[in-house]
Amino acid sequence: MVKQTAGRDQLGGFAPKFAQLNDDVLFGEVWSREEKLSLRDRSLVTVVSLMAQGLVDSSFQYHLVRAKNNGITKEEIAEILTHGAFYAGWPKAWAAFRMAKEVWTEDTPAENEKEAHANRMLFPVGNPNDNLARYFTGQSYLAPLCAEQVGIFNVTFEPGCRNNWHIHHASSGGGQILICVGGCGYYQEWEKEVRELHPGDVVNIPAGVKHWHGAAPDSWFSHLAVEVPGAEASNEWLEAVDDAYYGCLK
Repeated sequence: MVKQTAGRDQLGGFAPKFAQLNDDVLFGEVWSREEKLSLRDRSLVTVVSLMAQGLVDSSFQYHLVRAKNNGITKEEIAEILTHGAFYAGWPKAWAAFRMAKEVWTEDTPAENEKEAHANRMLFPVGNPNDNLARYFTGQSYLAPLCAEQVGIFNVTFEPGCRNNWHIHHASSGGGQILICVGGCGYYQEWEKEVRELHPGDVVNIPAGVKHWHGAAPDSWFSHLAVEVPGAEASNEWLEAVDDAYYGCLK
């Protein structure tokens, strides 16, 4: 059941019946009939209805916040208001968008940090590294830069993201070179101390060495991964870096 006290809090002494209807009937009964419409659906209907009337005041902001809390995403509210603009009016949509943008901005600190990190680099962040996601803790991104002669990839880690322990195998040659291009990260070889990485640092990883690398807990991190040519080259993915251990690094 949806509980609302705004009516009594703001108008209880001046208009007690209106306050009671607002809190107990509108919200206590109508909004609470989830067997008929979900809270998300009711938020959608309410936001569009208020926009159509041009009511982009504090009550509209309240219902935008409710819509967000009821599961409507930034992408969905943008599409809802765009669709409604053709029926409610373009100026009303502009006014609604200005307020919606403020409410949903809170949803995207990670996107803002990602964009800021990207702006400090020469290389693109790329797309989510979905093909190798099972070998990472946290979200990583991959931007292929070169596939000829030598494979070069810009790998970006969100704060706290790191890959599993792994080994680059080769019967001759092989291994990997990391060239750090943004943020702060870590590199560690098995039974050795952790090395903190910053832009300009270079890590040479011979074939056969067990290791992991990734971002610091409070920083985005990017490095170029250069695949050293080798015979019979392959990667062996091993166990994840333990959370408790990782959390003690900084």
